Amino acid sequence: MTFEPLFPTRRAALAGLAGLAGTALLARPGLAATTAAERALKPGQFIWQPELQKRGATSIIVSIGAQMMHVHRRGVRIGVSTVSTGKTGHDTPTGVFTILQKNKDHVSNIYEGAEMPFMQRLTWTGIALHAGNLPGYPASHGCVRMPLDFAELLFGATRLGTPVVVASAFSEPEPVSSPNFVGEFYSAKALAGLRRAERTWLSDDPEDRPVTSVLVSRQDSRAIVLQNGDIVAEGPVEIAEPDRPFPSNVFVLSGAGTDEQGLRWEAIGYSEGNDAQVSVPDSLTLDRIKAPADLAAAIAKRVAPGMLFVVTDDPLATDTRSASDFVVMTAEGEEE
Repeated sequence: MTFEPLFPTRRAALAGLAGLAGTALLARPGLAATTAAERALKPGQFIWQPELQKRGATSIIVSIGAQMMHVHRRGVRIGVSTVSTGKTGHDTPTGVFTILQKNKDHVSNIYEGAEMPFMQRLTWTGIALHAGNLPGYPASHGCVRMPLDFAELLFGATRLGTPVVVASAFSEPEPVSSPNFVGEFYSAKALAGLRRAERTWLSDDPEDRPVTSVLVSRQDSRAIVLQNGDIVAEGPVEIAEPDRPFPSNVFVLSGAGTDEQGLRWEAIGYSEGNDAQVSVPDSLTLDRIKAPADLAAAIAKRVAPGMLFVVTDDPLATDTRSASDFVVMTAEGEEE
């Protein structure tokens, strides 16, 4: 399906926004310059600009408080959509997930006959992303509903293992950089190699490249590495100032910066509770974590644009994560 920009300029896009319903907004400027347009989105509306980053791994962030979804590719935000999450008593679980299953023609086996087009499963207990009714407030039985056209576009942009972060609220992405990552120092030589790898990585079919996420728990002093949704490495880590809580941050890797910068990330602060304050993105978090040589090497060989790095104060116990389901879940949801 091909979409053409609805408005030739940003001004025209903003002027015409109020009259749109259930449509995509494809304004010319980057999403960082269209915050006003995002705030003006009505239920069923969305922005989709894949041309801002045509290749690379995709990651998804869902804000329950704002009833919005942000889609990033290789650290660049390419889409924003209104959503409807779980209503009171059927709250959408918050945490870090990976897409486990995709089915464009899914029909619920709990709510008999309920069609859930372009379903992307987050848990085996029934939580998923799918197209559905968007009344402008939380109304689902736990799933994240999206506009039909957006759900179809997103379905084509993801793969099994794509990370999905669900939280109460998020900050705007903020660029940060650091030459350190889990104790590995990215020298000018290492960055040059990464730049060469990036060019190859982006020239290939993105489906040939794995999606990698790294999660670090302060409580456990432990890290796990997921590739396409499966745990491929894990082990203990040293955390500087272990009694000081982590800020609730998500980092999406943009790629190699200058030799002085090291790795470039988009840092996003989030809140885990309805009354919790959104954390300020903090690049110093990257410097607090040191992995042993074998784990650092396992992470280093998977470093690529689009990698997701998440820190949490919560434990990585078996009741809150498993390789075949979610990574961290801070609240239970119901099947839909």
